[in-house]
Amino acid sequence: MKTLCISLLLICLAQIVNAQVSGRVTTAGSQPLPYVTVSLVRTADSSSVKSMLTNEQGGYNIADAPSGNYRLRLSSIGYQTWFSSPFEISGNKDAKYLAVIVMKEDTRQLGEVVVRANKPLYQQRSDGLVVNVESSVLTKGSTALQVLERLPGVTIDHRDNGIALNGKSGATVMINGKLVRMPLAQVMNLLNGTSADNIEKIELLSTPPAGYDAEGSAGIINIVMKKSKKQGTNGSYSLTGGYGMGEKGTAGINLSHNTKNINLYGSYTFQHDRTYTDLFITGSQYMPFIGGNAEVEFYTKTKRISNNHNATLGTDIKLDPKTTISGNLSYNNSHSPTYTYSNAGYKILPDSLLRYIGHINGNAHWDNLTSSLNIEHVLKEGEKISMEADYIHYGNNSPSEVNTSFVNKYGEQVYANNSVSAQRQRGFANTAINVGVFKADYANQLSPLLKLETGIKGAHTGSSSSSGIESFNNGAWERNMQTAANIYMKEDIGAAYLSLNWQLGKSISLNTGVRYEYSYTNMDNPQTGSNIVDRKLGKLFPTVLFTKKLGDRSELQLSYTKRISRPSYDDLASYFAYSDPTAVYTGNPFLKPTITNNIKLGYNYGDYSFSLLYSRDDNAIARYQLSESPAHDILFISPQNLPYQNYFTLQANAPFKVSNWWEMTYSFVGGLRQFKEDYTLHPLTKSYFGYSFNFNQLFKLPGSFSAEVSGQYNSLSYNGTTRVDGFGLINAGIKKELKNNGGSLQLSVADVFSATQIHVRYGTLTREAFDIKSNVLVNTETRRFPVIKLTYSKSFGSTRPAGRGKPESGSKEESERMRSN
Repeated sequence: MKTLCISLLLICLAQIVNAQVSGRVTTAGSQPLPYVTVSLVRTADSSSVKSMLTNEQGGYNIADAPSGNYRLRLSSIGYQTWFSSPFEISGNKDAKYLAVIVMKEDTRQLGEVVVRANKPLYQQRSDGLVVNVESSVLTKGSTALQVLERLPGVTIDHRDNGIALNGKSGATVMINGKLVRMPLAQVMNLLNGTSADNIEKIELLSTPPAGYDAEGSAGIINIVMKKSKKQGTNGSYSLTGGYGMGEKGTAGINLSHNTKNINLYGSYTFQHDRTYTDLFITGSQYMPFIGGNAEVEFYTKTKRISNNHNATLGTDIKLDPKTTISGNLSYNNSHSPTYTYSNAGYKILPDSLLRYIGHINGNAHWDNLTSSLNIEHVLKEGEKISMEADYIHYGNNSPSEVNTSFVNKYGEQVYANNSVSAQRQRGFANTAINVGVFKADYANQLSPLLKLETGIKGAHTGSSSSSGIESFNNGAWERNMQTAANIYMKEDIGAAYLSLNWQLGKSISLNTGVRYEYSYTNMDNPQTGSNIVDRKLGKLFPTVLFTKKLGDRSELQLSYTKRISRPSYDDLASYFAYSDPTAVYTGNPFLKPTITNNIKLGYNYGDYSFSLLYSRDDNAIARYQLSESPAHDILFISPQNLPYQNYFTLQANAPFKVSNWWEMTYSFVGGLRQFKEDYTLHPLTKSYFGYSFNFNQLFKLPGSFSAEVSGQYNSLSYNGTTRVDGFGLINAGIKKELKNNGGSLQLSVADVFSATQIHVRYGTLTREAFDIKSNVLVNTETRRFPVIKLTYSKSFGSTRPAGRGKPESGSKEESERMRSN
């Protein structure tokens, strides 16, 4: 083994003898400067030998440079062109590291210049995949949630409010590097009410470094919002109108005012969406509550009207050349009245028949306020410190009214006094969550080959909720304690991390780090004084990322990460929500957090990327599983822990440029999946093959037209013992750029062939609660009619780029933003 390791090391070292020129480019404020053109030019005639763009960290590495005398030329719009002193490359073992190059802003005033450039739709990074959604024709007029479900490896469960990444639930959602600390159902609502017009890119991070929170066993989905860097007053606005099974409309505006030392920005978006969903259930079950064995047919349709307001206001102030203070405020508000009609038949064997008709009127209202204050100070060249304080408030009030008719074949009301089958019922759910976060980070370029990053973070969360279902019996409202909960939870999380980024050779780098997180979770019932959860957990989360460049365009990566998924507030809290006369949705206070270990081997060649990922989840959380109430009279739909879950996944992303007017990208994520469950009457272990496939076709057409066709297919999968059959859809759009900077018009069609029908099966693997065996057909809105939208958007104001770097927020330093407008 020792001989093998030495041989492999010698092979790696033998491949790094090519001459190369490397370094890093920053602004005068020590911010990384990406997309700078770096050219190796001959001193004799200034002819260019090799060129490249700096990466998002401002780094460059020109490999395989032939012998000769050279200078380095750096150029970028808004900055003065920079030339190095002459230097010589005398052999293929030479290496020139030019350390940190500081580019000065170009203060000369330019005339009106409009520069249009598109980044590639997909960019592979060592920590995951970056999707530049601005480059997609389908982005305009879409919501953030609609964009997400078109991305490789992302699956959206509209029925059960779930987001999966690479086939796994437990993905953490971040916006601008900040965790979205809301119940998962409201995260879905927030994303569905956020206009994609305001999104710059989305980072799908399967192996995030130690500087990120360890939360998210499946990885991190980081949504990066736009932020203008142009000097002067700039802005854009967009208007969208559309129709599916109901009308849609979105209106949004973005404004910014940049001077040399102050950047002010703000945005507002209003979205209206009338949508429709229905489902049809057939099956059988044993329910003592309704008389024993029964065959069931159940039809439900839901109509929802969503009105969402999203507003952001912020500023970056450069106090002096080394100190920048930033602050921002975001407010989200949603009001969503819903109406659900249900019609069910229960055939009680041998010949009895029950008929249920239900009318449920809900009126959900929630708001979310996030405030942040950040200060960053450059101590010296390559060394900086930053501190950030955040406060988040979330509130939700979701009352509902239920009117039912539950009769036998003679038309007589049955079980009228039962808590979930009374003719009149009302539900209530009130939640308040307050979060305070403080973070401090320190970064130091210790040498040209070694960078240190370290920091601490603390978060305190206080949550309270009151929920239940009341029945109107004998002239008064009654509450059954089996369907009522009053919970107060507090959670404290402290974290510290250390990360080292080594350049071990001309083509070998190693990023290694460790993060320690300690959490304390306490949940009480303030009415009874009883303690429900009292849990302490401290763990180390190591991260190792090894990168080996094999040439100008190819790279090999090997990484290991350890992560955690803590149960959400709704997962733990025993809230109650009405489903039908036999079932309620509730939480599980005994859930354990999921601990995940990931090993990834990746290979990139140009824009092509391939990787093998093995992950092991201990105590994986499967939501919406079936169990019996303690009295064995009601079905509880709640989350459960799986003892383990193993995934062996192949990821591939392949772009092709057919011609100057036609580009295409194909993505595949899939492999062998295995899980074990032990919460049913007959525990089992299940192995299966699951995958998702995405494609995207971009066309540049004459007359300033462009078009896009995209599609996806998700194969059969399992959520615990629940089976979900494969489904797919195709989207299309066409865009027209108007003359004289008149803006653009875009027409998009979601689910062109109305193919999105989700088939869910219960009882196919093992014996479920109450011996339930059922098939559920879920039809989203587009199954009935495609959603068609027309969007007009226009930018206005100055076109001169700002001559300074944008300060990074203390909670998003690894996100490494590069804003474009």
